[in-house]
Amino acid sequence: MVEVTVTPRSSLADQAVQVVVCGLAPSQLVTLRAWLMDEHGERFQARAFYRSDEAGTVDAGRHAALGGNYTGVWPMGLFWFLHPDSLFKRLVKRDVMGSPFLVHVEVFDGLCLVSGQQDEPLATCTAERWYVSPGVQRVPIREGRVRGALLLPPGPGPFPAVIDLFGGAGGLMEFRAGLLASRGFAVLALAFFAYEDLPKALTQLDLEYFEEAAELLLRHPKVSAVMRASPAITAVPVPPPTPSSLPLQVRGPGLGVIGVSKGAEVALAMAAFLPQVVATVWINGTSFLYGNPLLYKGLRIPSIPYETERIRFTELGAMDNSAIFTDPRSPACSASAIPVEKIQGKVLFVVGEADRSFNSKLFAQLAMARLPQDSYRLLSYPGAGHLIEPPGSPLCSISSLRGNPLPVVWGGEPQPHARAQEHSWQEIVQFLELHLSHAPAVKL
Repeated sequence: MVEVTVTPRSSLADQAVQVVVCGLAPSQLVTLRAWLMDEHGERFQARAFYRSDEAGTVDAGRHAALGGNYTGVWPMGLFWFLHPDSLFKRLVKRDVMGSPFLVHVEVFDGLCLVSGQQDEPLATCTAERWYVSPGVQRVPIREGRVRGALLLPPGPGPFPAVIDLFGGAGGLMEFRAGLLASRGFAVLALAFFAYEDLPKALTQLDLEYFEEAAELLLRHPKVSAVMRASPAITAVPVPPPTPSSLPLQVRGPGLGVIGVSKGAEVALAMAAFLPQVVATVWINGTSFLYGNPLLYKGLRIPSIPYETERIRFTELGAMDNSAIFTDPRSPACSASAIPVEKIQGKVLFVVGEADRSFNSKLFAQLAMARLPQDSYRLLSYPGAGHLIEPPGSPLCSISSLRGNPLPVVWGGEPQPHARAQEHSWQEIVQFLELHLSHAPAVKL
């Protein structure tokens, strides 16, 4: 009797599972296939070809895939290399609370290149991939101008606080916030345009909106705000000093911010101007204002216009925007630089070196050149693209984007991108743990 198992059957989307097939003949060639349907009815699938060992077993954690969507030993390959049946689709969990992704794992005899109704699997099982752990609470936020969702870990708290920002797609995304809440953080997934009664398009960055969100989060009774000392505590990876060694002067309660793309640009601006921000995770963003000026208490930082005439089209008809960003090293761009030298907290820069949206490594380097050496850390990944997400997310190298007439190229190569997501996620969680509380990092 052939049996395929996923252990554990129910898990968080960023957790590793074990995929094992037993009951095969020795050296039997089989196809392992995983598939799921997203909330819009789009199917994502991955397959790989294996030969069983002398005991008639295939263990994805020990045995190498011979072909398919990946080769070599990839314990999570069937999950990390999922791809859509239709072009330009991105796998995003929208309803993080109500249901998991159901991943169906099947094993077929021989080489199964395309699965049809005539193909009967030797064995099947279904795994649940959740974006919140049991007990996580979701609280819709509509207070003042602030719109979003607060994800709270189970228990009375208090919990370290994080604001979670995404980019040019607008709207509200909660999957990363749900996973962070499952690791013990109180996370405000914050929308800033194209959501409810917020502006439909992003025309300017009103930093007072983000300041209002930070103050709202810090007022929550389940939030534990770290008291940031001056000077700031020791940088990663050195453990923080003991309370007795901290200077007496404090600058008030603090929180963390994590952002990708336009959200990373916002996160860096928040760190520069808002004393509440003590830990910033910047993922493939800019360190200059592009497209939208920044306004804050009478201050206006002008933006650098996009050179849209330099858009290029790929063979698949997607937009490559990598050339529309004016070189920030030009003297004409200096007035649009985010004043990162004002940052008093810590910054973790996460860079995909195969980012096709823009040269994110250059922007990180320009920012770091103006920061004290003990205030930042850089994680730079060759082969990784723009959308570096938690490890439950397969590579999205091209996708449709709200407001764009054509799909957008994000870049990245599947295997190095998958490794970058796995490594960076652990580093991000540990960075936030270190600088937002004195508790040990949560093991992933």
